[in-house]
Amino acid sequence: MSDIIKLLPDHVANQIAAGEVIQRPASVVKELLENSIDAGSTDIQLIVRDGGKTYIQIIDNGKGMSLTDARMCWERHATSKIEAAEDIYTIKTMGFRGEALASIASVSQVELKTKKADDSLGTLILIEASEVKKQEAISFQQGTSITVKNLFFNIPARRNFLKSNPVESRHIIDEFTRIALANPQIAMSLFNNEDEVFILKSGNHQQRICDLFGVKTDEHILPVDEQTTIINVHGFIGKPEFSKKSRGEQFFFVNKRFIKDAYLNHAVVNSYENLITKEQYPFYVLYIDIDPAQIDVNIHPTKTEIKFEDERSIYQIIRAVTKKSLGQYHHVPNFEPASEDTFLNLSKTSNPPSDERISSPRSGSSNWQNTFVNSSGVDNKPATKNDWQQLFDVMKPKDTVGTMSSFERKNEEKISLIETIQQSKNIFQIHHTFIVSQIKNGIILVDQQKAHERILYEKYLEALDRKTISSQQKLFPKTVTLNSSDEILLKDILPEIRLLGFDINELGKNTFVVNGVPAELNHHDEQGLVEYILENYKQQTSQTDKKEKIARTLSKRASVKIGTKLNDEEMSVLMDELFACKIPDYSPDGNTCIIKLNMEDLFGMFEKKIK
Repeated sequence: MSDIIKLLPDHVANQIAAGEVIQRPASVVKELLENSIDAGSTDIQLIVRDGGKTYIQIIDNGKGMSLTDARMCWERHATSKIEAAEDIYTIKTMGFRGEALASIASVSQVELKTKKADDSLGTLILIEASEVKKQEAISFQQGTSITVKNLFFNIPARRNFLKSNPVESRHIIDEFTRIALANPQIAMSLFNNEDEVFILKSGNHQQRICDLFGVKTDEHILPVDEQTTIINVHGFIGKPEFSKKSRGEQFFFVNKRFIKDAYLNHAVVNSYENLITKEQYPFYVLYIDIDPAQIDVNIHPTKTEIKFEDERSIYQIIRAVTKKSLGQYHHVPNFEPASEDTFLNLSKTSNPPSDERISSPRSGSSNWQNTFVNSSGVDNKPATKNDWQQLFDVMKPKDTVGTMSSFERKNEEKISLIETIQQSKNIFQIHHTFIVSQIKNGIILVDQQKAHERILYEKYLEALDRKTISSQQKLFPKTVTLNSSDEILLKDILPEIRLLGFDINELGKNTFVVNGVPAELNHHDEQGLVEYILENYKQQTSQTDKKEKIARTLSKRASVKIGTKLNDEEMSVLMDELFACKIPDYSPDGNTCIIKLNMEDLFGMFEKKIK
């Protein structure tokens, strides 16, 4: 029997390694930028096209490479950063494992130009799928230029998994932003499809933050600076009133390396307790200096996760220094949560709605939301005897008890159920959250928020197909400012947003003007609304198309919330509209909207039998 275990060819091993290191164009950008930083560059240019799929070029003025180094750097595990295994635990450079360039070269077409200061000529090397196609001496300035073309050209399956150009461009901007924040002493520039995104001059951390995010230092952010025996922490945190409803402006750097750490993020967010709502995210850029021997940066291929020797103590320090900064530099304002933007005209009042303010119910999904008027708030009046009697009336067994099976979405059952609910007067609300209705052989419980999400979701999908939602022009247009990453995302979904009645146009770099909103939208905070839409859109990882994601996002935003008091007419209309939906049983996220309990279930809870 012949042997079956063989060594993989180098090009196959490199492609396998590329699957871990090079996940998308942004991974290439990250690795090449870090190499330029390790080369001692003071000026770095990044040029990308088509989301980095077809073209990525990085030009730096670093120390450059000799002819031998220019050839060796493409070999697997070739590195100038470490010599012994012990060096891994004292890493101070960005890259060190020697896998990045070999992985990039195995899945793309690469052009390298480089020259050292004391060499008379530079070196040009062309590589395609790990194979050197050309090598020659050229005239070149000091530094290195690496161009990566047609990423994953030889692995079509991997290329097909890449997202749209705007999405990939957004990931590249995120990587560029992180590296620019960690290295403010380096001048950096980014061009995307010939458009200037960033031109950053060398400076300090404060200047870099202002250039990247357009913040006014004194008005928006507070300094943080603390030295302890374990770590040194410095940087900036945002004032509570400037917190956003979208993530993306939260950064931790450990020894100049960007990391993702949910545990430390909780420490910062926890220090804003009672200053911001759960839907808001504070801005922070925090730099942690720590002995490299106390951390392990080699636990993840992309090196964005690290392991601390004493994580609990670091958590306490981060939380303490951020609370100190908030208390020392900022007078806590009287916080009032912003009113929810909603496609329902719900007012924020604790008074129960009067009968005079409730219009008669109308059928049809296009008009149902107009019956919800001034219906939010909490009614704290004690329950009366009649209220309790209604509950017992619903729970009483009837003479005729059906044997309906578990609730299914069949037209005949749905029609029968709707007729039963419409004929029943026993519809009431529990804790301003659930709607209970008696049916022929039991009761049903409806989650009012999830049910409303389903109704609006199907309505918006229909509107996106038929373009039926009108826009109401604003007397005074409002401007919305976003970071570069969110700007690209908003541009990508603008056509769908406009179909829902939003009139939003570009005003300038990172700035949009809101000229109109859907006619039925009760709006107060355009900035917060746009941030909410973008944040929820980003959090949806499903493979659904843009229209479905946008419809799902807006249905969440506009739905009637838990704690909203509804009167009988409003509950009746909600039930009618829910059972008119194509899929009434589940919310757009797949959560259950309806639970049915037949009489057997109810008596079983009390260990009784039906006679």
